[in-house]
Amino acid sequence: MDLGLVYKNREHIFDEAGGEVPYLEYPMLRDTGIVKHGFSTCLGGVSGGYYKSLNLSFDRGDDPEAVRENFRRIGEAIGVQVEDMVMSKQTHTTNVRVVTEEDRGKGIVRDRDYTDIDGLITNVRGICLVTSYADCVPLYFVDPVRKAIGLSHSGWRGTVGKIGKKTVELMTESFGSDPADILACVGPSICSDCYEVSQDVIDKVKEVFDEALWESLFYEKGNGKYQLDLWKTNEEVFQEAGILPEHIAVTNVCTRCNSRILYSHRVQGDKRGNLCAFLALK
Repeated sequence: MDLGLVYKNREHIFDEAGGEVPYLEYPMLRDTGIVKHGFSTCLGGVSGGYYKSLNLSFDRGDDPEAVRENFRRIGEAIGVQVEDMVMSKQTHTTNVRVVTEEDRGKGIVRDRDYTDIDGLITNVRGICLVTSYADCVPLYFVDPVRKAIGLSHSGWRGTVGKIGKKTVELMTESFGSDPADILACVGPSICSDCYEVSQDVIDKVKEVFDEALWESLFYEKGNGKYQLDLWKTNEEVFQEAGILPEHIAVTNVCTRCNSRILYSHRVQGDKRGNLCAFLALK
């Protein structure tokens, strides 16, 4: 699935020095006409040093005012305001929060009164859900029938915990969503060729996925390590949740392979910024 690279000012060719703010989007979600969404790059912001330049994390030591300006810039590009954003507080759980009008601005311009939240869902128009990344997998959910959305962060722990399925289940419980109506996307993240893991991670995968799937989800290397395909694994989680194959889009953009324009923990370690996924009902 090809993602489209979008620029704030579509009449101009992107110029890194010129301060344009590019982001990635899914044609499938854009074509619904009911959402604004995107996935940031590290370009077009005001942060300096190893954060350069569109760092979207307040927790990595960057100047908070620079981070807030970065959020303002990417928000302007996508078409949302910082006051309408609600940000997760991720700790690699499978906890999903129902976001209400009272949450508007939390994590960006207001303090959060929650923690251990890796997924967000809402049916409130105008609220923009925000989750944070630097190799882990963003999961987008849009129900065009019930007009509800979800956005979840899925590292290997979230993937084996099937946070994608839990997000769908909470959308069904909270908003009456039918999984067969939901459009779901696996966002930019580390690819299987770049994601080396140890035996203990694979043991967890084997516990929760049928043996018939193992060959398509991971393979063993000569060094005793494994390569794990988080994209395919989350696609399987989507289908287990009842999402139709034709309603699923899977990224072709790896954060590690594209570390010049995307932050990657595997490349940069702790000396980096964070990317964010954004999703809002118009």
